[in-house]
Amino acid sequence: MTQVTTGEPPAQQAQEFADRARASETGAIGRFLKATELDTRMLGMIGALLVIWIGFQFISSLRLGVSPFELDSRTFLTARNLWNLSVQSSSVAVMATGMVLVIVTRNIDLSVGSILGVCGMIMGVTQAFILPHYAGYSLGDPSIWIIALAAGLVVGLTIGALHGFLVAYLGIPAFIVTLGGLLVWRGAAWWVTSGQTVAPMDATFRLMGGGPEGSIGATWSWVVGLVACAAVVLMLMSNRNQRRRFRFPQRPLWAEAFIGAVTCILILAGVLVANSYPWPAGTVKKYAEANNITIPDGGLFIAHGIAIPVLMAIAAGIIMTFITTRTRFGRYVFAIGGNPEAAELAGINTRWVTMKIFMIMGFLAAISAAISTARLNAATNAQGTLDELLVIAAAVIGGTSLSGGVGTVAGAMLGAILMQSLQSGMVLLNVDTPLQNIVVGIVLVLAVWLDTLYRRRVH
Repeated sequence: MTQVTTGEPPAQQAQEFADRARASETGAIGRFLKATELDTRMLGMIGALLVIWIGFQFISSLRLGVSPFELDSRTFLTARNLWNLSVQSSSVAVMATGMVLVIVTRNIDLSVGSILGVCGMIMGVTQAFILPHYAGYSLGDPSIWIIALAAGLVVGLTIGALHGFLVAYLGIPAFIVTLGGLLVWRGAAWWVTSGQTVAPMDATFRLMGGGPEGSIGATWSWVVGLVACAAVVLMLMSNRNQRRRFRFPQRPLWAEAFIGAVTCILILAGVLVANSYPWPAGTVKKYAEANNITIPDGGLFIAHGIAIPVLMAIAAGIIMTFITTRTRFGRYVFAIGGNPEAAELAGINTRWVTMKIFMIMGFLAAISAAISTARLNAATNAQGTLDELLVIAAAVIGGTSLSGGVGTVAGAMLGAILMQSLQSGMVLLNVDTPLQNIVVGIVLVLAVWLDTLYRRRVH
């Protein structure tokens, strides 16, 4: 029998065999990603978030001398810590949804933390001083919190319009405008009360901050979770019908089922975690006394459920995703970021679009101010300090390119959770604040570097 040889040395043949095996494996993964149309960058972020969570869980467990798999209330992966993490991420996540639009158009907003501070101070002063002294209102009146919230939202929208006008119509670079805004609005927040803290806030207003009363409870949390799962299924069906209607390529049925099942599992798992965190014993005792409830020997378990600020952040994410992906304005935003000159030649009013982007950013900063002020039950001059760093980092880590034209709202919100996870984990480990800032800064630089590498690979 004749042996066929290639004339290549055995080492080279072995290398080619390994390359073919690797290509076959990569092909299987590639076929899976192509069928499901999953974003590889989003998967990478989810993987990084899981690594951070598991890492902090192991480190915190080792410090306490317990097993990482035990349900110890002092470790990272507990219902209490994850619930607090979701609430703490809400304010930054809301602003990150707007920062995506700003960065996509090759601008930047360094003033969001200061806008949050001045809007929070306006809301606090309105309900704690102006309305009681000049309009005869008192804390607890049904409309006082509505007026205070509206005042803060108007201020945020106005500040955003001013920034947008200076950038779009006067041609001043966004970096300079918002850097000046960072200083101006921080000083304005101090000037409103001469540096004094304003407290307390209206009880209804405080619901936006979370806590036992600022949560929707176990039953309504399950209702929200089931409605969200139904919405996911309907969205997948609608998307499939739209593709069939316009004769676009469709995902295989198994891919649709996989995406729907995984999404629903994650939603219901989040609800389960929120419902696993009980009210504090003191709050339960007051609630039982007020409602003539007898507390059993084993204690009374009342679940927090999903916090209202988390629902506000989710609502902001859904609305902003719809705006960016389903409206003409959203298409204009990405067209401007991709090529400003071509967008203007195509007839897009780039100045007006840019101004509206900054108006949206100011409005979202005011919403975050309401969440932050309600959570603190006070308006302070330190509110929002360095939040601009967290918001920009969340957007960039979430895949928004500083070169413009690329970014997703969902990625930015996931980036906000990642950034807050880093901070919460370091606080749990008693890491000093300066070192926390060093870590956040390093993570931001790494995110930009990875974005640069990704863009080079794509192009």
